[in-house]
Amino acid sequence: MTYKIMADSACDLPLSYYDDNEVILFPLKVNLENKEYEDLKTINPSAVYEAIRRGEVPKTSQVSPSLFKDVFTEMAQNGESGIYVAFSSQLSGTYQTAQMIYEQVQEEYPEFQLSIIDSKCASLGAGLAVQECVKQRQLGNGLEEAVKQARFVCEHMEHLFTVEDLEYLAKGGRVSKASAFVGGLLQIKPLLHVEDGKLVPLEKIRGKKKLLRRMLDVMEERGVSLDTQTIAISHADDLATATELKEAIMERFHPIDVYISSIGAAVGSHTGAGTIALFFQNSK
Repeated sequence: MTYKIMADSACDLPLSYYDDNEVILFPLKVNLENKEYEDLKTINPSAVYEAIRRGEVPKTSQVSPSLFKDVFTEMAQNGESGIYVAFSSQLSGTYQTAQMIYEQVQEEYPEFQLSIIDSKCASLGAGLAVQECVKQRQLGNGLEEAVKQARFVCEHMEHLFTVEDLEYLAKGGRVSKASAFVGGLLQIKPLLHVEDGKLVPLEKIRGKKKLLRRMLDVMEERGVSLDTQTIAISHADDLATATELKEAIMERFHPIDVYISSIGAAVGSHTGAGTIALFFQNSK
């Protein structure tokens, strides 16, 4: 029997991906100028970045519990199983809520099988795990194998990213050990990574060119079999830099592919414009 694949909008895959690959979308909420929107469905990232530039402070909230309840209940009633790759539990309450709703539905439908993965990832880090689930289903592999492979991808996912201004992440409490990094001199760029699902500053680097070179160096230090991977880059309103980074990666590491996607409205509300994030498998 086939199974359902689910993802939330914080994995930053485009809406077309959900439609083309039969993935169920759970949108996070974005509150902007006293209006609530559904990420990816009723608001686009550019609206968020324009609002931030005007001085607005968008706020986000997790996926609606009632949406989880509706989808999980329908699946249970239809005898369907599934896998949901969730946004890091360290950055959102979405995973915990999904788990709670699943347990409620399972009380009524004890046979209901659903694997909810706390990805400990953000943006395309989780997106690559969703793509792995789709790949496993296309290969005809069962739910157990898809869960195993998706967990492996999440556990070995390396995040490297930079933001134009750490203020947004710091305000939202989304970055750890940030105090020494907030502020600073012109052209000083922070390089961050993820530890156990949390965003943690790594280094300060002067200038964009040096920063991109350093990202490649760290990628070489931490990555494994980069020429057999699909690498991912997400960006917040900076396709030019994302493309520049892609070309440098292709030239140096010759991966299978470098997948580029925009950072969505929910994640972008916390990063601000100009963020560049790089995702690849490490050797841990």
